[in-house]
Amino acid sequence: MRIINVLVLSFLTIVFAGCTSVTDLKTDISESLFGRPLSDPPSPLNDFKPTAKANVLWSAQLGENGDYDLSPVVDNGSVYAASSAGDVYKINLTNGKQIWRVNAGETISGGVGVGSDLVLVGSTRGNVIAFDLNGKMLWKSKVSSEILSAPKIDYSTVVVRCGDSRIYGLNAADGSRKWVYERENPPLSLRSSAGVALDGGAAYAGFAGGKLVALRVDDGKVIWEASVAQPKGTTEIERIADITSLPVVDGSLVYAVAFQGRVAAIERSTGHLAWNRDISSYTGLTSDAAKVFISHAMSAVYALDFATGKTYWRQGDLRHRQITAPLALDKYIVIGDVEGYVHFLNREDGLFAARIQVEESPVMPLMTSIGSSGLLLQTRKGGLYAINVK
Repeated sequence: MRIINVLVLSFLTIVFAGCTSVTDLKTDISESLFGRPLSDPPSPLNDFKPTAKANVLWSAQLGENGDYDLSPVVDNGSVYAASSAGDVYKINLTNGKQIWRVNAGETISGGVGVGSDLVLVGSTRGNVIAFDLNGKMLWKSKVSSEILSAPKIDYSTVVVRCGDSRIYGLNAADGSRKWVYERENPPLSLRSSAGVALDGGAAYAGFAGGKLVALRVDDGKVIWEASVAQPKGTTEIERIADITSLPVVDGSLVYAVAFQGRVAAIERSTGHLAWNRDISSYTGLTSDAAKVFISHAMSAVYALDFATGKTYWRQGDLRHRQITAPLALDKYIVIGDVEGYVHFLNREDGLFAARIQVEESPVMPLMTSIGSSGLLLQTRKGGLYAINVK
């Protein structure tokens, strides 16, 4: 009876969320109830008629990254990237030529962040390391545990999140500690590289148990706390409902999604819930042009209405391909996968427009746009690629 009740509730939830067919409805129920990444092999790729062409503009080899999620960032015509071996790179965005390379002397597990003329990385030893734009080390600051995400900077404060979920605010001038935020976590939680999103003097971070918190960047005080998802089930594994990806700020709303949980839109000013619906994601979402795009835990891609959460379309042909967070790029939504493929979906209907394989290595969860038709990605084997689509 409990299973029947859950199915009925899921059915009603999905109907009101706006599914477009019985097939979509059946799949959405399956993904809502059983939305955990599985060990199944990636689904075969279907043929399609391309309507665009993707090309590699240049590539560079940085070195393997092991289990750490390292992604490039772009600032003022340069690319900054790192490898887990400790190398930090500055690369010409136009041609991919190396400008400089320095070694941090430690295993890099979180990086790279750029801002206020600083290049920031985090290490497995729990050190935040700051370089200037010429690669000179300026300071090193110790926090409580390994750093799994890129340090960010806003209002002369470096904000960094540790593997134990503590968030630190450091003085950008010398790395001295300004504040620390910590909270109690459930007995069992997922290891993730989710960091913080900074916008307008606030830091937004998701936590185990489906909580989303907004902090003041200048002093670390809590602005509000909201519930994106509620843990459900009888075992600790069933009750995992962790936010394992970056929140996304867009206008007056903050979007966040939990693994084995829900996607929610939260009002920035109050922390009140605008809408939510049952979708599980590990790698995350993005928002652009009145739509929210989500990579489901079982590798479907959803396009939702930004104001209501209603489904516009769903692309389900990448099943079990361990896809990245979606990247909005002009007319396309871009997704990377576990076999090194990059898929370009039509923004309006989710159909495949182009596809390219950069190498046989997983694409890191976060990709970076360059202009209206280009992107940067890093692979787990350490390949750095600049790609454009026409």
